[in-house]
Amino acid sequence: MMWLTLVYSCTGGAALLYALYRWVIPTAVQYHGGLALIWHDVIVEPMLDTLTQSTRPQRLLSAVQKNATRGDPRSVVQAIDQFCRHKEWAMNVGDEKGCILDSVVSEINPATVLELGTYCGYSTVRIASLLPPHAKLITLEFNPNYASIARQVIAWAGLEDKVQLVEGASGDWIPKMKEQFGVKTFDLVFLDHWKDRYLPDTKLIEECGLLTKGSVLLADNVICPGTPDYLEYIRSSPQYESQYFKSHLEYTKVEDGLEKSVFLG
Repeated sequence: MMWLTLVYSCTGGAALLYALYRWVIPTAVQYHGGLALIWHDVIVEPMLDTLTQSTRPQRLLSAVQKNATRGDPRSVVQAIDQFCRHKEWAMNVGDEKGCILDSVVSEINPATVLELGTYCGYSTVRIASLLPPHAKLITLEFNPNYASIARQVIAWAGLEDKVQLVEGASGDWIPKMKEQFGVKTFDLVFLDHWKDRYLPDTKLIEECGLLTKGSVLLADNVICPGTPDYLEYIRSSPQYESQYFKSHLEYTKVEDGLEKSVFLG
């Protein structure tokens, strides 16, 4: 009788833990940004890394190779969105904010783009797929493991000829842009890297003369995790005209958004 009670208790406990992991907690974190980031990045990701002996970027790449058509950027984007919505969350710009990104890129039709923060190449693919012929997209990624995955994702999308992926710190590379890549100014700068680097890198871009009248800065995650110092600077500076696009943190219902800032010269 004691053994049966123990078995029932263990089974019930296991069922409860599974329900919490599979449904209850994921539903709760849909509405709380801090909990979402802790749950997905601090708890779930390390656990899956241990169980699968792989990394989240590697699992994302596998989903692309399994479900996306080689040479079709839109199918790559869709495969990543499906993976992140239904399998494992990842901090891409996401499908909802991605549509805003698409509209800004299409509106500007930039010839030169700087992306700060490649991660696995999701936003890189979205941007590059919309660029006119002979446009140049330079994307910076600090983490070499992320950069390795991103190169493969970009190649799977058939966009490697449009993208220059550079590994290293943004603070080191921004001053070298003109010399190393022959870029005079950028028509579009997409900020999606470390949030505490948004403001210093923006000021560095200004100091290096990489903006011209009409250049656009587009910053992701300005509400969650948030970039209050950047927003205060960009919205109060007479050099910029800014607009906030309200949306949600990728693949959740938590408020987030993009800040579009036009450089006035």
